[in-house]
Parts: sequence; structure tokens; C-alpha cells
Amino acid sequence: MATRRTIPLPAPALEYAEENEAVTRRTIEFTFQTLENDIELAKTQGDKPGSLAMRRFQFLLMGASGG
Repeated sequence: MATRRTIPLPAPALEYAEENEAVTRRTIEFTFQTLENDIELAKTQGDKPGSLAMRRFQFLLMGASGG
């Protein structure tokens, strides 16, 4: 499983700071890109541990009772 990095958004300054806006914008863009990649991997089951875990889960569900 991939490790997660937590990147907090910077606290807003009392006055407008262009650098702060750029950092915030880039952080949000990076987060969306990471989420997009994770969703794509989940859809395609592209990573081996995820694919094996999904197969195991499906196999276990086959034996589960419906009631």
C-alpha cells in the first residue's frame, strides 16, 4: 500500500500574499492529481497488492450467505 503524505494548507495571512496563494494552489492541484491517480489505480486494479486484495475479497464474498 502506498504511503500517504499529509500536506496542510497554509494559514491565511491578514493581508493578501501572492506566494501564499501560489503554494495553496499548487498544494490543491497536487492533491487532486494524487486522487486522480489513486482512483485510476482502483478502477484498473493496476497495483499488484490492490489487485490481489480485490481478488481475495471477491473470493471470500463468493462463500458468504445471502441472508
